Amino acid sequence: MCLRKRSGFRPPDLINAKIYTGPVPAERGGELVMGGGCSETSALGGPGGGRGATTTQNSQRPNACCFCWCCCCSCSCLTVRNEEERKRRRRRKSPDTKMETIPNCEACTKPSVEEVVLWSQSFDKLMRNPAGRNVFREFLRTEYSEENMLFWLACEDFKQEINKSSVEEKARSIYEDYISILSPKEVSLDSRVREVINRKMQDPTSITFEDAQLQIYTLMHRDSYPRFLSSNIYKAMVRGGSRTSSES
Repeated sequence: MCLRKRSGFRPPDLINAKIYTGPVPAERGGELVMGGGCSETSALGGPGGGRGATTTQNSQRPNACCFCWCCCCSCSCLTVRNEEERKRRRRRKSPDTKMETIPNCEACTKPSVEEVVLWSQSFDKLMRNPAGRNVFREFLRTEYSEENMLFWLACEDFKQEINKSSVEEKARSIYEDYISILSPKEVSLDSRVREVINRKMQDPTSITFEDAQLQIYTLMHRDSYPRFLSSNIYKAMVRGGSRTSSES
């Protein structure tokens, strides 16, 4: 009794105590987990009816990029397809498959034996010769990679254009034919070059595709040119030229 008087202690009123009618902890936790990825539970504890709160963090958060795959066509994180995979995929096509090409090859005279032999000395000598470009283009068609030469030729023609309206029209045509991922003649370019082209297409000039043309030129040099020199097309030309010179 003395303790009660000194400290002012009062026993809990069990008769008039209010009964908790809120949602049970499991339900509240479930609702919060669905809403924001964390749960909060409350429980009555202690003889005085005090309330305690416990907060737990959901250990599995949704991946912020889980829906990135559904918009990969327009996503800036697109990666460039591997050239070898593209070639293997093309080689599986039917031999009857035909691609849209330039109506006529470049006008040129019949190459001499010396010219044909010079093509094997360097890729630059081959590409500087109109007859050499035609033969190399014929070889690329057998590998289903003729679009590389078509793109390079289109860029060479584009660099000669000086009329602004014609530059814009040709730039758009080249982009749709060889740069767009929707084109069947799309060339293989890395993401850096594509970003440069996209910026330059806002105000195209005669050098808009300069980096892309150099990259395709390098690709043909390192990848296609060695196989061209060992191909039946080139060997037949060398044998034919040698036979003609010996007969004369």
